[in-house]
Amino acid sequence: MSPLLLQGAAAGIALLISLAFLVAHLLMIVWTYSDAQDRSEHPPVLWALVVFFAPILGILLYLIIGRSSY
Repeated sequence: MSPLLLQGAAAGIALLISLAFLVAHLLMIVWTYSDAQDRSEHPPVLWALVVFFAPILGILLYLIIGRSSY
C-alpha cells in the first residue's frame, strides 16, 4: 500500500471520529435543553450554553445542580 493511500485512510478515519464527537456534542446540548425544560428551575438555555462551552463539565454540573434543584 502506498503511503499516500494510508494517509488518506487515516484522514478519513479522523474525519469520521470528529463527526461522531460533533454529533455527540450536539445531542448532549439538545438532551440537556429538553430535560431542563421539565426538570430544572433554571432556564434551559442557560444549561444548553453551559454544555455547549464545557461539554463534560456542563453535563456533570447539570446532573448535580440542575436536576436536583427541582
